[in-house]
Amino acid sequence: MRIAVPRTKEALWCAGALALWLAVTALFIGFRPEHVVMAVLIFALFFISAPSRKLVIALLPFFIFGISYDWMNIVPNYMVAPVDTRDLYETEKALFGIAGADGTLLTPNEFFAIHHCTIADFFAGVFYLCWVPLPIIFGLWLYFSKRTSGYLHFALVFLFVNLLGFALYYVHPAAPPWYVALHGFEAVPGTPGDVAGLGRFDELTGWHVFDGLYARNSNVFAAMPSLHSAYTLVAFIYALRTKSPLAWKIILGIVTAGIWFTAVYSSHHYILDVLGGIATAIAGFLIFEYLLMRIPAFARFVKSYTAYISR
Repeated sequence: MRIAVPRTKEALWCAGALALWLAVTALFIGFRPEHVVMAVLIFALFFISAPSRKLVIALLPFFIFGISYDWMNIVPNYMVAPVDTRDLYETEKALFGIAGADGTLLTPNEFFAIHHCTIADFFAGVFYLCWVPLPIIFGLWLYFSKRTSGYLHFALVFLFVNLLGFALYYVHPAAPPWYVALHGFEAVPGTPGDVAGLGRFDELTGWHVFDGLYARNSNVFAAMPSLHSAYTLVAFIYALRTKSPLAWKIILGIVTAGIWFTAVYSSHHYILDVLGGIATAIAGFLIFEYLLMRIPAFARFVKSYTAYISR
């Protein structure tokens, strides 16, 4: 295979960006194996050929999403604002409370912690495993099916929705339902993550995938809005907007609804968190498409970006 060496300016930008990311990560967070794998993969794809270089540039919104999520550990949100442990819980109970067998008012999370079944436990795990992989797969399908403009709009909105959600985490740090169930209303910084109801999926399958994921969650006070509830919704919106095949619309529609249910069923989010995630996704889409894209300089940037990554 003939290696298509990038222009000097592009090579310097790539090397500089990778060096900056790795330096900040090493200094403030510490390396994990995936950091090295990701850096090597980006470097290799950027230099191996022109098409793979375009793919790296096309995937930048997803790379920036991952890095931004990781870098939130540098300054945890509970160091910036008080953590809401009680108000969301009380509001959830007031709006959506369910009477228990003894007449006690329960949040939907508390109700499902008592009333659950094997089939729901299994599909809850399946749906929650789709929250990031499925949107990325959909994005790659858009890109490789040469819907380049639609892909880039989707990828940029996906990133924008994340940045909106991350900002809200700092404005209003909030504890998830499982935290209140296990630890009460006192916010304790550094409390490890918990699989909550998703542990039943791990027990069913023996995979322990969620145990591995949530054990490494160093900041549990990022529940409102539920970005789990936003990601596949953004993908579903762009499946409609790009006139994607019916199969994509059905899959994304079912998974989106499944994730909304699972977020509450598994005690990872309140219904209010889910509604917040839905609102964040819709707001991000509307702001991007109907405000930012009407700014000439921004529209030119998106047009140039689309032209660069077009295959």
